[in-house]
Amino acid sequence: MSVSDVTRREFLLASTAAMATTIVPLITPGVAHADASPDALDSPEPLSSLPTVKVSLTINGRVQELELDTRTTLLDALREHLHLTGTKKGCDHGQCGACTVLLNGRRINACLTLAVMHQHDSVTTIEGLGKPDHLHPMQAAFIEHDGFQCGYCTPGQICSAVGMLNEIREDIPCHVSADLNARPRLTPAELRERMSGNICRCGAYSNIADAIIEVAGSAA
Repeated sequence: MSVSDVTRREFLLASTAAMATTIVPLITPGVAHADASPDALDSPEPLSSLPTVKVSLTINGRVQELELDTRTTLLDALREHLHLTGTKKGCDHGQCGACTVLLNGRRINACLTLAVMHQHDSVTTIEGLGKPDHLHPMQAAFIEHDGFQCGYCTPGQICSAVGMLNEIREDIPCHVSADLNARPRLTPAELRERMSGNICRCGAYSNIADAIIEVAGSAA
């Protein structure tokens, strides 16, 4: 039979057979078998085999001993292991500020740091700032000035505001400080700049500012 006598159907059948002969040997024996489910083929490594490390953290004044996957963020350690769900997971990329907590008195985005990096450090979450019967002044001011709507960003806003006022007391300047050598003053521009890392999708910024200004004035 000459080349011109080969039909299109015969050519396609021959090509398919050749491809099958090439692909079949690439299948690893014991992995792709008749009773293997798609889920079994794609299943991740068992959690029990992942590397873990013991971490000791002081959370809201109480020492917590944890054994964590080395990749666990501080945010996930708080939420998933200690069930302190007041600290919110928003963007999980350090852009919204919903996960702000106080680390040794300084505000930090808990989603951007690993728990294992903070051995023996002290962490204060929104649950540790005050209690329902004894609110932190910043918590009380947010309620008085209606500084929230949906409330999802509120724990991070409050922790960030407390940390921000600590920075001012320590004479730490910011990008809009007119004189880096002078004592910082909580001007509207300073407040907006210092709180710019905390996003409120509801737009309660003016009420948030009023709450912060009240607390700053009472603490002056």
